[in-house]
Amino acid sequence: MSQQSRIEPGFFTEVSSDLADRSWALTSFDKLAQWARTGSLMWNQFGLACCGVEMMHFAMPRYDCERFGFAPRGSPRQSDVMIVAGTVTNKMAPVLRKVYDQMPEPRYVISMGSCANGGGYYHYSYSVTRGVDRLLPVDIYVPGCPPSAEALLYAFLLLQKKMRRVGTIER
Repeated sequence: MSQQSRIEPGFFTEVSSDLADRSWALTSFDKLAQWARTGSLMWNQFGLACCGVEMMHFAMPRYDCERFGFAPRGSPRQSDVMIVAGTVTNKMAPVLRKVYDQMPEPRYVISMGSCANGGGYYHYSYSVTRGVDRLLPVDIYVPGCPPSAEALLYAFLLLQKKMRRVGTIER
């Protein structure tokens, strides 16, 4: 390698500062895709019981989840996150799995409420699934009966943090 083809040590800092003065930004494609993905999470509402009311409360103007980039979608084919809110019965389990399978990759699941987390008060009933994690891979658990809308908002912020940590292209 000749002397003239070598790059000086401060070259990139100079280029970076020159571009910053002209309102340019340098980043990798992965970071850009990650920023776009975490800032536009579409959630599929799957409210099964009383926790669904708190999920609706989360979408109302008081918490304004859309300012964080969380918007509800009615179709699983355009959603990134599934919120399972409430008691999952054995009769509803295949439907829940079918909706999850229709979601595109990468997909995330938030289990909301003690009934979705582990069966809740109906844990010993013959018709209740003892936790949605027996059907789907759950990323974030929101405890409580019913959990508050603030807890669901915090769960979304934790999911964004997890998405930034894990990566973009492959999960």
